[in-house]
Amino acid sequence: MSGPRTVVPHRRRTHLVLALVSVAALLAGLAAWFGTPSSGSGDTLPPAGALPADAATGAVPGGACAPTATLVPPCGAWWGAYVPHDRNGSLQGAVHAFEEKIGRRLDLLYTYHDMSDSELDGQLLTPDEQVLGRDRMLMLAWESTVWREPRHAGWTEDQLGWAKVASGAYDREIIDPQARRVKAYGKRVFLSFDQEVDARVGDAGTPEEYVAAYRHLHERFEELGVDNVVWVWTVSGYLGAGALFERLYPGDDYVDWIGMDQYNYFTCHRTTDWKEFDRSQRPAYDWLRTRISAEKPLMFAEFATVPDPADPDRQRAWYEGIPEAVRTMPRAKALVHWNRAVPGEGCDLTVNGGPGLEGYRTAGQDDYFKQPVPGR
Repeated sequence: MSGPRTVVPHRRRTHLVLALVSVAALLAGLAAWFGTPSSGSGDTLPPAGALPADAATGAVPGGACAPTATLVPPCGAWWGAYVPHDRNGSLQGAVHAFEEKIGRRLDLLYTYHDMSDSELDGQLLTPDEQVLGRDRMLMLAWESTVWREPRHAGWTEDQLGWAKVASGAYDREIIDPQARRVKAYGKRVFLSFDQEVDARVGDAGTPEEYVAAYRHLHERFEELGVDNVVWVWTVSGYLGAGALFERLYPGDDYVDWIGMDQYNYFTCHRTTDWKEFDRSQRPAYDWLRTRISAEKPLMFAEFATVPDPADPDRQRAWYEGIPEAVRTMPRAKALVHWNRAVPGEGCDLTVNGGPGLEGYRTAGQDDYFKQPVPGR
């Protein structure tokens, strides 16, 4: 994953000063809107490796639309995204650039980590995440693997194994230090352990071993007094694996949200069937509510569409149809766009420009996705 004075005459100098003041005011306004760090606001990067300070940035919203203790927005849904780091390694720069394109601040920022001991990939709540988390909610996807390349660039990894995680073998070295970081952060975060878990069965272990590992992680955090985690259990949403979903579910006492990752791949992965947003999401949404839990909120933890090479406007319409469709799926309480191309021809899932960006930008302006984001 990767993303990163000359002397003038008095009259000209006066005009230049006035122009610079105007530009500074404009930049300050943009900074306030997009959350860009400024030297006077305290939005500086914490030292690398440092335990995060309490990240509370404001009062908990009140009123009928105030989020619940598990961050469920009663009056709409969160608008989020996974955004790769810049080429220079900056997550802040990448997120601010993306937000400028889409014309709004993200409610929820989705990031991925392995279980190495490296500051780059294995450290929950990196300095960039801590700064971005002051004005946004964070969703931390934690994988029981060690990535072979920084930022998971080549998609290669080594499994630690669910049985060993469940046994406590990694508690002292890996799990406990990260749990303490989350506790020190103070603000509530979403945490997903091995998202798309159905695709990991076999390589990482059995469904029963996964359930044991998930429960151990949950219980270990509780033992360490970490009470600011909202627990997310995420499957692919591919219903051919439905029998696995039921075996992999850790139980209502361990899960706050159910996540699913469904796409309109179309040309990607040799598929040819174009699925509008509703048809790409509703089958798994309905199945999970019927077979796993009708009460838990659902998160479309990754979603996107590739373009149709024969009809560029089709991608715009796909995104523009989201607000109407999601209102008919009232337990879908967070939508997180995957803004990264995946390996394979015709697999560009990004909305970095063109009709896709136009449609996504329009969808994100809908009032359904303008909910009060908690500061704690």
